[in-house]
Amino acid sequence: MAKEKLSIVKIGGNIIEDESALNSFLKLFANLKGKKILVHGGGKRATHIASKLGIESKMVNGRRITDAKTLEVITMVYGGLVNKNMVAKLQALQVNAMGLTGADVNSITSVKRPVKDVDFGFVGDVKKVDHESIDTLIRAGFTPVFCAITHDGKGQLLNTNADTITSQVAIGMSALYETSIYYCFELNGVLEDINDKNSVIKHINSEKYTELLEKGIIADGMLPKLENCFDALQQGVNIINMGNTSMLTQENDNFTTITL
Repeated sequence: MAKEKLSIVKIGGNIIEDESALNSFLKLFANLKGKKILVHGGGKRATHIASKLGIESKMVNGRRITDAKTLEVITMVYGGLVNKNMVAKLQALQVNAMGLTGADVNSITSVKRPVKDVDFGFVGDVKKVDHESIDTLIRAGFTPVFCAITHDGKGQLLNTNADTITSQVAIGMSALYETSIYYCFELNGVLEDINDKNSVIKHINSEKYTELLEKGIIADGMLPKLENCFDALQQGVNIINMGNTSMLTQENDNFTTITL
């Protein structure tokens, strides 16, 4: 029997920061057919509010060091301010959204990242996604909206990369559904030439991926994103789409689709 479809959509900080872009995105998300899950970050807002509170944000290789004070800000901003605003806006669009961290219904457990060269502090690496718990909410007619916070099962919340949460939730849910991921960001997709925003590579499979790596076209911030994608595809995710938010409409086909 064919599995039902489930879309997992991730949006980044730039959209969250821009009220009109966020409203447009949420309308597109509300119109997306079928069962769906939303995952969001909020790093820019967290940095802004932390600085107002006199807390300095420390980054190493683009990743945030999360000390105890930073974790408090992240919990307030991601789990409170950003998440609840989004949930309220979705309710206004007739989507019965439910805002969650990984601690809610024990949905996403992670383990504190071990200290190697850098001590990232209270940062979690996902260990387990409880797809049954998440599915209970979906079956009850709710649309889960996850912020980028997980827990260790021992009472500790952990800051967790939103891209990783997206792929791990999709992997977990693929036990029950045919899962598609939509990574929404500023670019139109994965670009052949970073200076030409229209040079979208429409389809990447394992073979094409190797070729792009060899040519050095996939580098910097795109590298971990695509590694993550192929890891998810190898673990049961059906298809991954990357591009700007208009890929959620049926009209736009100018984005990148990634399959094995």
